[in-house]
Parts: sequence; C-alpha cells; structure tokens
Amino acid sequence: MLDKELKILQGFDPISLSQMDEVALLDRQDTKYLLKRNDFARILEALQEEYYALEVVGKRRSHYRTLYFDSQDLLFYNLHQRGKKNRVKIRMRQYVDSSLTFLEIKLKNNKNRTVKFRKEIEGIHDTLSKDDLDFIDESYRLEEPLKASIMNDFHRITLVHKKKQERLTFDVDLDFENRKEEHRVLDDLVIAEMKQERFDRESRFAQLAKQLHIRPERVSKYCLGVALLIDDAKKNRIKEKLRRISKLSETLVV
Repeated sequence: MLDKELKILQGFDPISLSQMDEVALLDRQDTKYLLKRNDFARILEALQEEYYALEVVGKRRSHYRTLYFDSQDLLFYNLHQRGKKNRVKIRMRQYVDSSLTFLEIKLKNNKNRTVKFRKEIEGIHDTLSKDDLDFIDESYRLEEPLKASIMNDFHRITLVHKKKQERLTFDVDLDFENRKEEHRVLDDLVIAEMKQERFDRESRFAQLAKQLHIRPERVSKYCLGVALLIDDAKKNRIKEKLRRISKLSETLVV
C-alpha cells in the first residue's frame, strides 16, 4: 500500500516549501474528509494532473509531530465537543524533515474560518515558557493554566492546486500518545483536508469525493486522541463519530 502511494506521488510535478508560501492560506476555510487507506491510492492518482506535490529534502511524505496543550479540565476539547463555533487549539508542531518547530495558535470562528498564528521555537517542550505565554496572549486570552495533553505523530502528503488557491493535505500513519506513553495507532485511516479561501464545489477533489460518496466530516485529530487515550474525558458527544470511524478503520474498535 505504501509503495503504491509513493510511486503515484512521484508522478506529480513537485513544489518546494518556498514556492508553497504563495498558497499559505493562514486565513482560510477548511473542509475535512475521512478515507479508507485502501481507497487512497486511486484518489491520489486521479489528482495528478491538477496538483503539485510538496517535496521537502527529497521527500513527498512529510513527518510531523504535534504536542497539544489544554487545561486540567480539557476546556478546548470540551468546547469542540459542545460544537462551539469559536474555539481554539494550542500546539507545538515539529516538521521533522525540515528540522523546524512552531508554537501555533489555531482559531476557528463562528463563520467557519480558520486563522492560524505561529512562531518558530527551538523544539517541542512539555511546558509553556513565559515567551510562549506572551505570544499566545497576543491572539488569545487564556482563562486557565495549560498543560501538555496529547501527542500525535503522522505523515502528511500535501498537494497544491496548479491554478487555484487550494491545498490538500492527507494525514496517514496516525499514532496518538498520552502522557503515560500509551499509544493508539490508526494506520488504515486517512484524514483529508481541503484548505481554500472559500469552499469551491468545482474543486477536483471535492467533485471526486462526491462521486465516491465521501461526505465532509468534522473531525479533530486532537479530539480523537483525547477520546481514545484520556479515560476521564467526556465522550458522549463523540461516541457516534468513533463508531463511524471504526467502520473505516479496522484498528479502531469501539
């Protein structure tokens, strides 16, 4: 499966990180989809003509590590589960292949717009420094102290449309870890995300998903990790989503 994906990726025209800056889309609309890993190769193949593939240090699958922060009572997780329109994620994300790490604040507003602020840091660390907190305070007023919550590790394939302001990301080899170093691996699930200035139904990927009866799905890797690995997290609102995901992933049993 992996070999086939890598072979298809080599058929894309490449784009570099510096070239991709023109489609950074830090203020954007995100639309997510859940795919079976077994279906992913043919979807990827159908996108070759219209998209570039991001290439970093000769690789077209980028390795990411992300540490999320939340309050003791999981405020950010619970706001998401209650469907609050204005919500936030605070995380440290390491782009392993390019040796870059950023502290990121990701805000989603009531108009379904995503705005991201970030600053480069030296590496992932378990506690937020004064400089980190000062940076967060510039865009989001914290009401409670934060602590490290869930770590996730995955590989990402990034495609950039050749003509439109659109990026596609496909996250594979999902591995979640809690602070007790317990893991849950979902390596047969793909989380796809379409990032655009505004939703475009004419997008090749949107049309392909519709043809394959794959509907947009609200899903957060952070919330998924919390639900799978933090015992005292409230899960009533996510149980149905976990059941839907378990139909796509044989490794998720709920």
